[in-house]
Amino acid sequence: MRGRFISVEGIEGVGKSSNIAALVGHIESAGFEVLQTREPGGTPLAEDIRDILKDRGDEPIPEVAELLLMFAARSLNVNNVIIPALENGKWVVSDRFTDSSRAYQGGGRGIPLATIDGLADLVHRDTWPDLTILLDAPVEIGLGRVSKRGARDRFEQEQHEFFERVRECYLQIAAMEPERFAIVDTTRPLADVRQDVIALADLLLTK
Repeated sequence: MRGRFISVEGIEGVGKSSNIAALVGHIESAGFEVLQTREPGGTPLAEDIRDILKDRGDEPIPEVAELLLMFAARSLNVNNVIIPALENGKWVVSDRFTDSSRAYQGGGRGIPLATIDGLADLVHRDTWPDLTILLDAPVEIGLGRVSKRGARDRFEQEQHEFFERVRECYLQIAAMEPERFAIVDTTRPLADVRQDVIALADLLLTK
């Protein structure tokens, strides 16, 4: 049987890492093998691209170049990691997927969603998550959490207005695709958020 594919999305500071850890642990406790990955990244070469995208170097990265680098890394991750795992019956949990490109390069940078979806069709066709969990919080809360981490990468240095556009785009996509998306409010205590995330996984586990 093909494995299930879950992506976890959201702006910076919404608690993706801690909730992904709980999600993976819960699925494994149900007896399934889980492959955890991230985007950009997931393979050695894709991780090199991640370093380029996250670096705060002197040379600017144009919006289109940023988008193409994202999809280059995604192509490596999808073909070399995600699809083989799913075909072998493993569950895949990914920290971000194409919806991040829609929100960040689309909503944030202003690249038309039709352009992004065209690249998605070229790169991974019908390989989409069975479930996308959107961890949501107001931008000021997310950025407030990020400010406590220390040095910020190239994306984390963006202005408040950028993240407002990103968040709004995420919410619009979720509204357009309610059969795939589930929104979880992360302004609540972590235990409550994790309980909701695990409950969403249980819906897939029982299908």
